[in-house]
Amino acid sequence: MEKLKEDLNIFILDDSNVQRTTPAAVNNGWVPGESDGSLLRISFTPSPIHHRVKPYQTPAIVGSDGCNDGKSKRQTSQVKTVNVYSNDTIQMNPLATIGDDPMEDMRIGNCCRGQDNPNIESLVSDEDCFPQNEILDDPHFSDLVYSAEIAIDAGIYPERIYQGSSGSYFVKNPANKVVAVFKPKDEEPYGRLNPKWTKWMHKLCCPCCFGRACLIPNQGYLSEAGASLVDQKLNLNIVPKTRVVRLVSETFNYPRLDRQKARIKKTIKERIPAARFNRMSLPPKTGSFQLFVDGYKDADYWLRRFEQEPLPTRLAQKFQLQFERLVVLDYIIRNTDRGNDNWLIKYEQPTIVSPSNGSTPNGIPRSNSRLEMHENTDWNLVQLPEIRIAAIDNGLAFPFKHPDSWRAYPYHWAWLPQAKVPFSQDIKDLILPSLSDLNFVEELCNELFELFKQDKGFDRGLFERQMSVMRGQILNLTQALKDGKSPVQLVQMPAVIVERSKVNPGSARFFSFQQRFQNKSPFFSWC
Repeated sequence: MEKLKEDLNIFILDDSNVQRTTPAAVNNGWVPGESDGSLLRISFTPSPIHHRVKPYQTPAIVGSDGCNDGKSKRQTSQVKTVNVYSNDTIQMNPLATIGDDPMEDMRIGNCCRGQDNPNIESLVSDEDCFPQNEILDDPHFSDLVYSAEIAIDAGIYPERIYQGSSGSYFVKNPANKVVAVFKPKDEEPYGRLNPKWTKWMHKLCCPCCFGRACLIPNQGYLSEAGASLVDQKLNLNIVPKTRVVRLVSETFNYPRLDRQKARIKKTIKERIPAARFNRMSLPPKTGSFQLFVDGYKDADYWLRRFEQEPLPTRLAQKFQLQFERLVVLDYIIRNTDRGNDNWLIKYEQPTIVSPSNGSTPNGIPRSNSRLEMHENTDWNLVQLPEIRIAAIDNGLAFPFKHPDSWRAYPYHWAWLPQAKVPFSQDIKDLILPSLSDLNFVEELCNELFELFKQDKGFDRGLFERQMSVMRGQILNLTQALKDGKSPVQLVQMPAVIVERSKVNPGSARFFSFQQRFQNKSPFFSWC
């Protein structure tokens, strides 16, 4: 072991590199394995060590080889592989040459992905080159994700949310404050690692009718991020900002095998401090990262309050505009799960700003009574009320067809009294110019394509069908706004699909759009 410590520069041991073969391969570089007579070969495939750097610091100087290593040339040194026969016996074999500084060469591999460099291409795997959680066009969002990673490293782990049918988590910052909600892809309602037993029983007992036939399975995290994209594109500002990130936490739901592998690596690291692994921790999970909003309550709570205590006229108009933004968002993305518990309302009732002694400058005691405020209060001392809507839980949107099987999945807000009021001029001025522009709609589809294509199971044909449904929804909404219809009348319009097809099969620039109606109706039209 003393000789090992003197000669060791770096070695990487990963269970993904262990292969077995027959004794006939001894001359091809295979070495004796365990006592069962099999042969064990350790192939060396180093990958970049993902050391997190604070976002948006000044980049390093780009060298002549195109990498951000700050140098133009790389020197060589011996790199060694390890074959483990037992807990205490290690054999070292020279294999390749990389830079003098192994950490530096790992960074070189990380920055050179995608380039035609034969040396680097053989060293870096696609999985290890997954983009980091740095949003180039939103530094503030990147800082929040970075603070969440720092908190997890410090032992402040995300907490599972026990409501709902998917595995979702409250993510905290180093100050132990909730900053976001993280929903991993593999813990969605029908994901393979969903920790909730209700959907597992549903899938086990009713395998022929589980899930929603109009939605692509296990893409809810993309739907969450897509709803945020549409919200920002139309300046609705009702969806908390949501992006796709990767996080690792002990509190996430992992298979037993992954946890055992992480423990074994930790044990080896304790015994051999110089050991290096492609990944020491549990595997990262891809999911949606939605910013947490403070001061909001379920819409059902406030809607019941508003029935008993109607809002003042001016505040009711403000709430109506917020409600219309929710209608626009849900209708465009065809949200199939918008109950009164899936959107939030923040209502700050008016209060009197008074000195610390609890009375106004005129000596009148502070009171929240509307009558006393009207009679005794100087309105310059009144804090104006605020009412806002937050559209959360957008994971069941962007269907590739209109519901036509068992259920219709109606918009539950269509039964509210606010849905009977025709769309206001404010919402028309806000979105009608954009939705009437075909170039804007296609730009929105292209941005959604860039978002959705990062999923491993992405299907271009299904995506085009999703966009066909969305274009049809936009067409109906545009016509309803021009005709002065109400949200109730909007949802009663026939389902339209607008498909895109090339004018010339040999051309990639010119397209035509074909409109058709969907005639098939679901079995239950009321649920």
